[in-house]
Amino acid sequence: MSKIKFITGFLTLFLLGNLKAQEQSETSVYLKGNALFATIGVLNVGVEHQLSKKYTLQGDIFISPWKSFAGHEFQYYSASVEGRYYFDEAFKHWYLGANIAASAFTLQKWSYWSDGEFINEHNGDLLVYSNLYQKGYSLILGVTAGYQFNISDRWNIDIYGTVGTSQDFYKGYDRTTGKRYDPATGFNKSGEVLPYRGGVMISYKLK
Repeated sequence: MSKIKFITGFLTLFLLGNLKAQEQSETSVYLKGNALFATIGVLNVGVEHQLSKKYTLQGDIFISPWKSFAGHEFQYYSASVEGRYYFDEAFKHWYLGANIAASAFTLQKWSYWSDGEFINEHNGDLLVYSNLYQKGYSLILGVTAGYQFNISDRWNIDIYGTVGTSQDFYKGYDRTTGKRYDPATGFNKSGEVLPYRGGVMISYKLK
């Protein structure tokens, strides 16, 4: 709860600060693509819009279409909105951001990559961890730290990472039978703190 209050407070300060910081009439907009994830066929693109001298607002989407990636389910679709504060000026050098994201997924958690076996307490079936996967959605609040620098008049590189609290709602399935392996009738619920965004964004100035 304290983490949620902190992030909510950061967003409030961001909005209040932006209302007081309309110092420049011209603003810039950058179109961005994540070079790190593009190498594995994952789309992560965004737009960052300057609000004032030190504040920007970014929206981005993340699409991983892999029904199977290295033998594991890896379908993940998310959208996020992030307010950023630059210590120097917008699009230059160090910044902090507050991020809100929502996602839908069909994936296999890393803790299920083992071939170990166990007996399902719910119905007595013998299950293999590597045959199990999860399907559901998440609501996430996080804090971003990053560094952006200019390489030409219109091109920037943005290096960043985000850590946050994720509230997950999912159902677990056995891919060999198609049946649920968990005893819940509805969604399982879990909460965890984890890194959930990051990479190297190549940014092109639209205006």
